[in-house]
Amino acid sequence: MRFLPVILRAALQHAVREDELPRNVARNVELSMGTKREMEPLTVKEGRQLLTAARDNRLWAAYELAVRIGLRRGELLGLRWSDVDLHEGVLTVRQALQRVGGELLIVAPKTQRSARRVALPSECVTALRAQRAQQLADRKAAGSNWKGTAQGLVFTTKNGTPIEPRNLNRSFEALCVRAGVRKVRFHDLRHTCASLLHEQGADARMIMEVLGPALSLRPSRRRAEG
Repeated sequence: MRFLPVILRAALQHAVREDELPRNVARNVELSMGTKREMEPLTVKEGRQLLTAARDNRLWAAYELAVRIGLRRGELLGLRWSDVDLHEGVLTVRQALQRVGGELLIVAPKTQRSARRVALPSECVTALRAQRAQQLADRKAAGSNWKGTAQGLVFTTKNGTPIEPRNLNRSFEALCVRAGVRKVRFHDLRHTCASLLHEQGADARMIMEVLGPALSLRPSRRRAEG
């Protein structure tokens, strides 16, 4: 678990606030992510730069969800509107989109504990509303060429078909260049999410809840601030 160092810091800081420890001994410790990694995940500052640059991108909402609540690539591309409640500000991860044996398939989440309900920060709600409006405009423009299915996916091409995972990677690489941040893997945005939540005061339980280890935990209603 690459975001474990962040969770450890958050857990110790929570213990300090509860007067269970005199100080957070990990607060100023530089924790290595391992010698085999060729690059480090984005910092919180870089994550914000990325989101600023993404605002006029067709996949803006996908980047907001990746950075602010740590959704994986497959979870984003498999997300359905029926699993999003913009009024209540809650999203439920139930499935993922993956290429298996040369075919794009809807599959179960990575692990049983990856299925989860997550409270949406206001920034994500705003981006998802924009995504819904964009998709409706795409459908109108495509007319009879619209190929959307009953799956009701949130993120689709201009013709309504599922997005190829590799194309999301290409979009992300181009966005990193535009935002002036280091080139990292899309999956590394989960670590950026953990760091952002920690900076905003989230404790270890909240971070674990958002990133997906425990389906049984109730989602927090705490809103992230940009």
